[in-house]
Amino acid sequence: MAVAPQADPIVAPPDAARLTTHVLDTSAGRPAAGLTLHLHRIEGGAATHLKTVATNADGRCDAPLLAGSEMLPGTYEITFEVGAYFAAAAGGDHEPPSFLDTVPVRFRIAPLGSGSPAHLHVPLLISPYGYSTYRGS
Repeated sequence: MAVAPQADPIVAPPDAARLTTHVLDTSAGRPAAGLTLHLHRIEGGAATHLKTVATNADGRCDAPLLAGSEMLPGTYEITFEVGAYFAAAAGGDHEPPSFLDTVPVRFRIAPLGSGSPAHLHVPLLISPYGYSTYRGS
């Protein structure tokens, strides 16, 4: 799937509802630049594709994955293409260096005012053989 060109960065007020991510390559000690990720909304077991973007030089997306009225309560999944990222980092000339192919992170967005923060951040720490994630701030 082709990566859509990213829009101009959106600068949102600190308390504005938004979903962000940050990917760090712990095996290299640097941001995972150029890593493709896909955002889906999950309803009734079916996944609806919302967007595909790539991380910038800082391992972040240039704009929030969701913002403002897009932040609907429900279940979402970000699928990170870590295998392709590690293959590209290795030059792609040989057997893929990564045990992992894709890393799906499924999470819920609660209704605003129910104790869920307006800014949801999903960081991902990756290496060719493992990963870690948590609800960041």
